[in-house]
Amino acid sequence: MRLLGSWRCAVLAAAVSVSAFGITAPPSNAATAGAVISVIPQPEGWRGMPGGSVVEYWMAGSDGTPQPASGAVLLPEGAPPPGGWPIIAYDHGSFGLGRGCGGQADFASGPWPERRVHEDRFLRTFLSKGFAVVAPDYLGLGRFDTGPHPYLELKTEATATIDLVKAARASHPQLSRTWALLGGSQGGQAALGTAYLQRTYAPDLDFRGTIAIDPASEAENLLPMAGPWGPDLPSVIGDGLTMVVASVLVGMRAARPEVNVDSYLTPRGREVLDSISVLCQDKILERVQGVGISDILSKPLTDEHFRAVIADYMGVPTSGYNAPILLLLNATDIAVPAPLHAALVARFAANHVDHKVVVGTGLHLQINQAMGAAIDAFLTRIKSSKTSVN
Repeated sequence: MRLLGSWRCAVLAAAVSVSAFGITAPPSNAATAGAVISVIPQPEGWRGMPGGSVVEYWMAGSDGTPQPASGAVLLPEGAPPPGGWPIIAYDHGSFGLGRGCGGQADFASGPWPERRVHEDRFLRTFLSKGFAVVAPDYLGLGRFDTGPHPYLELKTEATATIDLVKAARASHPQLSRTWALLGGSQGGQAALGTAYLQRTYAPDLDFRGTIAIDPASEAENLLPMAGPWGPDLPSVIGDGLTMVVASVLVGMRAARPEVNVDSYLTPRGREVLDSISVLCQDKILERVQGVGISDILSKPLTDEHFRAVIADYMGVPTSGYNAPILLLLNATDIAVPAPLHAALVARFAANHVDHKVVVGTGLHLQINQAMGAAIDAFLTRIKSSKTSVN
């Protein structure tokens, strides 16, 4: 299926790698979450857009203490409207585990340049519609060495996003209080988690809603099925599965030490996790080639303690939202299979979550004509309500 015009190759979960920056994290008690560390204006045309800046800021880490993070702030051309530019916070897909892999603050480096080009083309559509864009790297994926990225940890995906919105508004007075979220794949999971947390974490902002494209969900119910028995699948699928499971375990080992992840691993499993914890996704996939789940796990992940922690770590809330959600889901998605999408929709429906679903039959993160129209309608509704002033 062809992608629709300006929405072509939406998000695509581009994995981006950059070289070591040589930046060391300042002491974690130096500031509070949401505060600005520095603003680095970028040359005209950076990422193919005007008015771009890199913002270094403090975010709440896995244990709640402030951690340094980075992201991009992109502004439309011209003078802002009364009240300032409304904000789209863009949560990216799976990029890896190491410093620099997020690719938002340092976008020019790394593999898969064609995917980065498509991502920027996608973000430019929001600028053309009069939205500013803020794009976090997530904890551990930006310009600071804070250890491995806690992959799929909902809490830090959300605080990275909200704290960047706060820092961007503090450093860019032309930004409004009005904001919305968009993300795909891991970014879709992050956007939903952010939509849930913002109710209590940023009640002073004017949040308008969430667009989630093929969001990762229900994985917390599937991962405990893994064990020394696998599942070990053919390499074309199995390597990707091993990459995801190993990445989640790296993240949990960093963010939830009480789980004692190493106790579930074989010696080879510990070696694999150690080796991928600083890599971007393309290199992780190379490293796990031919490695099965049974090669890394010494015992099953079925015990109640593990299940409880992983549900808290990565589970998407299915009730308690206070703004509308647009779900764009591909029934033929392989990366996040359709039954997982269906389970999320069923839980939203059962809990009376304000949501709309538009279904496609494309690949993971493809946008068809109906989806593109739904995005436009969602943005129009945001813009048609008066933007909140500072």
